[in-house]
Amino acid sequence: MSKTPITDQLLSIVVPLYNEQDNVVLLTEKIHESLEGYSYEIVYVNDFSTDETVRVIKKMGDESVHLIELKKNYGQSLALAAGIDYAKGEFIITMDGDLQNDPSDIPEMLHWAINEHYDLVTGIRQKRKDSWLKTIPSKVANFLVRKVTSLDIKDNGCALKVFSKDIAKNLNLYGEMHRFITLLAFLEGAQIKQVPVKHHARHAGVSKYGLERVFKVVADMMLLLFIRKYLQRPIHLFGIFGFFLILIGMGINGWLLVEKFYFGNDIGQRPLLIFGLLFILAGIQLFTVGIIMEMLIRTYYESQNKRPYRIGRVSIGNQIQR
Repeated sequence: MSKTPITDQLLSIVVPLYNEQDNVVLLTEKIHESLEGYSYEIVYVNDFSTDETVRVIKKMGDESVHLIELKKNYGQSLALAAGIDYAKGEFIITMDGDLQNDPSDIPEMLHWAINEHYDLVTGIRQKRKDSWLKTIPSKVANFLVRKVTSLDIKDNGCALKVFSKDIAKNLNLYGEMHRFITLLAFLEGAQIKQVPVKHHARHAGVSKYGLERVFKVVADMMLLLFIRKYLQRPIHLFGIFGFFLILIGMGINGWLLVEKFYFGNDIGQRPLLIFGLLFILAGIQLFTVGIIMEMLIRTYYESQNKRPYRIGRVSIGNQIQR
């Protein structure tokens, strides 16, 4: 059934893929069906799949499909970053490649992005068809975001999102920050709209997620909060704790000096002397190591205009471009 397009601007649908040989053809068909009449490109980012995903995509010979092949398995965040960097569209749509997201939700989401001028429209999955191994980490992430930020997002884990080009291109995804991509956009000043979207059981293949994601979620949240809250003023975080430890160490050693020179007590064999020195050294290290390591990583990538991934080949349809 023909649909009246909301826009004639180019759209980019960015989909990271890892071992989705049994899903990619049907996903492509569903995207074409849902976006009939629109101008769009489908950007598949193959994250070094070990199955026949690449061969299946090339066999389709679909000229609207742009295939980015990464040199090794970088994970979903960097695969998304590669696709977003490559995308040419004025609006960039992200989704998973396992057919759990439904492309038929995209036109309504585009309505909010284009007509209501939202920078990011994100889905809220209705009646999720996931196992508890996926829902528990998702609930942890949603809870943490609500508790430590002013962003009330009901479903941070939904991959189906519509971004304005300006916001998407400035996200700077590292590590596994795709879990907090909505929060990253919010911290960049994005106006965000949440809309209900459909959710399906995985069509084929196996889930790549496990319970270990809970710990990764907590670690990534701590890193994200530091980067966004203290990156411009890290001394406010490390300095407070470092200064506190130095004060404790100086207090301990000051008391020991009083005991030594005023009371005449021997302090050379007392464990408290070692504790005082350790507190002082730990305080000094808090001023240095954490800040230096984080700055080195970001300086390495950003000051040299490098990206934290390497692309092997790019194909459009079945023709290799580079």
